Amino acid sequence: MARVVKVFVTLRNHWKKSTVAALALSYGGNWLYGKHCDNLLRREACLAARQFGRQQIAPQEQPKKATVILNPAACSGKANNLFEKNAAPILHLAGVEVTLVKTDYEGQAKKLMELMEQTDMLIVAGGDGTLQEVITGMLRRADQDSFSKTPIGFIPLGSHNSLSESLHILSDNQVKHITSATLSILQGETVPLDVLQIQGEKEQPVFALMGLQWGAFRDVTTTIKKYWYLGPLKTKAAHWFSTLREWPQVRKASVSCLAPTPRPPDTPEQKTQRPNLLYRIVHRLKNYWYPPVPEPPKVEEPEKWEERMLSTLELSIHTQNKNPVQKRINDSLVVCAEPDSFTVGEFITAGEKKVQDSTAFSNKSLKLEASACRLSLPEEGAGFYNIDNEEYEAVPVEVRLLPRKLRFFCSAERKQQLLTQVL
Repeated sequence: MARVVKVFVTLRNHWKKSTVAALALSYGGNWLYGKHCDNLLRREACLAARQFGRQQIAPQEQPKKATVILNPAACSGKANNLFEKNAAPILHLAGVEVTLVKTDYEGQAKKLMELMEQTDMLIVAGGDGTLQEVITGMLRRADQDSFSKTPIGFIPLGSHNSLSESLHILSDNQVKHITSATLSILQGETVPLDVLQIQGEKEQPVFALMGLQWGAFRDVTTTIKKYWYLGPLKTKAAHWFSTLREWPQVRKASVSCLAPTPRPPDTPEQKTQRPNLLYRIVHRLKNYWYPPVPEPPKVEEPEKWEERMLSTLELSIHTQNKNPVQKRINDSLVVCAEPDSFTVGEFITAGEKKVQDSTAFSNKSLKLEASACRLSLPEEGAGFYNIDNEEYEAVPVEVRLLPRKLRFFCSAERKQQLLTQVL
């Protein structure tokens, strides 16, 4: 008992050192517990992957081959370590033959896609920028009609992973997020996603999965990091300081739209049985003696563009990939123009929402659905676009929707959640 009393007396007499030591032990214990939980998540994911690896395949069937495009610079240079520790063991235990391709500089993924050979699946390990480069390189290929049928997996390793919310169960734990995204690739569940083709007057087209953003909110988003010292108030501060420099921050543009196109029904792919030999012989003889009369060529009607002059704080053009399983009557992109009548308070409130979700819009915004649109900007001072969170110079562009162009691997649980939201 005397020894215990002595310890308490010592702690009381050296309370500053005792406090620092207690905080250090608490932090260290919490860190070790977090590492232990991460190891348990990796172990659980590897056990699930091993079940896929133990599945038998036919003698003539080849193991699945995957090409992984990895951007080591993503996630502040930690992407390579995150992939090797969390995703690579899962793919290895599942029996997938992985060809790992690392990018060294911005734009390299586009060039790699031009030279890539056919693969069973394509896996993008990075963020929005890496994903946009990969799909742009893929859809610029001469054989893009066949190559674009390759299913794509997305492992979120970037600072911006906008598409992850549509494909995977979201989690604050990075290890759980990465391992669940990798397991969804092995499960084989896919969803079709729309693609935007953004064509300027001179450059080759750029392709996007989420959308294009232009205006005041986009410009403020690029300055938020400057106010890091304000902590949770930095977003509000960035928007407020921008109003001190210029208000109102109105943009003027001309937008021409084409009407949406009806969406064909979803039909499951079924292999038709080959007719018997007698039927094929009779059919060929019939076509030989009575050849079918060719139908006259259909005269294409001229496209009807509807033009609008807009005065707006921000203009965005985005897909409806936020919920890819939602049943829709038309195939369309969404043009959203925020009003130029915002007060400063409304501007700050709306800006905070758009930082969290760039496709969010206010109740006062003008929304148009179209199959294509042409955006004409003022010749000077147009600024920059954000296309899938990547910066491009703002020039006049034509944006066309490529409906259900690509197929992405999707978590079955997330797909069920999205279906529930629709209902």
